[in-house]
Amino acid sequence: MADQMAVRICSAQISGIWEDPHNTLKKAELFVRHAADSGAALICFPEQFATGWDPRSDKNVQEMNGTIISSLRAMAQENAIAILGSFREQHDPLPKNTVVAIGRDGSTLAMYAKMHLFSPGEEHRGFTPGTDLGIFTIGSLRCGIAICYDLRFPDLFRIYAENGVQAVFIPAAWPRVRIRHWELFIQARALENQMYVTGINTTGITPVDTYAGASMTADPYGTIVCRANDAEQLLFCDLDSSAVGAARESLPFAKDRKDQVYDRLSKKSA
Repeated sequence: MADQMAVRICSAQISGIWEDPHNTLKKAELFVRHAADSGAALICFPEQFATGWDPRSDKNVQEMNGTIISSLRAMAQENAIAILGSFREQHDPLPKNTVVAIGRDGSTLAMYAKMHLFSPGEEHRGFTPGTDLGIFTIGSLRCGIAICYDLRFPDLFRIYAENGVQAVFIPAAWPRVRIRHWELFIQARALENQMYVTGINTTGITPVDTYAGASMTADPYGTIVCRANDAEQLLFCDLDSSAVGAARESLPFAKDRKDQVYDRLSKKSA
């Protein structure tokens, strides 16, 4: 890499084999190997990629030591690359929609359960919402995790920025019909928090919806610097942590926030 501060990220825009983790993981292994050979430090997969996203499905719900995460751990170790993978995590009384960041040695770097469940699709009826951040470090980059619908809620991203996060990765199953919103939100979340925002979307047609890919990364100025089309592909992007610092120093508007006033006004209006 030209810049020693840059971290090469790979977005794996994969179309999973519906409710077939075994064969989807075999397919994903080829993506992981190619990403590692291409110098990526981290490869990210879409939301519930091993099964396909389904807000009502109770199939293939697994523990952390189940075949999906265990297979990703093995791939990480074999290829010396970090992996961001999403699955339906066993939880009582309802499962969680969870992303796990796995280190190149197979260790767990962070976990994040989807905080904002997609109520228009009744996801809230089948899953338990998460309540915690997911923060980890890859090289010089301090990273956060969000999932799909979370993109519509700016407070989560502001809190990540307040915690020193420089890049947020968002595995998603964002439908074709609202793909323009996807692009706008990624740019807005990046610009308003002066951070990188990377959305990793699925593509193809499932029993739930039709997807158009468009995985992309926006830089700390809200500019889209990497973008995929609607085909299965690996999208590489070099994220430079020093660019985040430069953006925040050149226009330090975060210090002008009025959080106490916002809180008072919010309570007053309630």
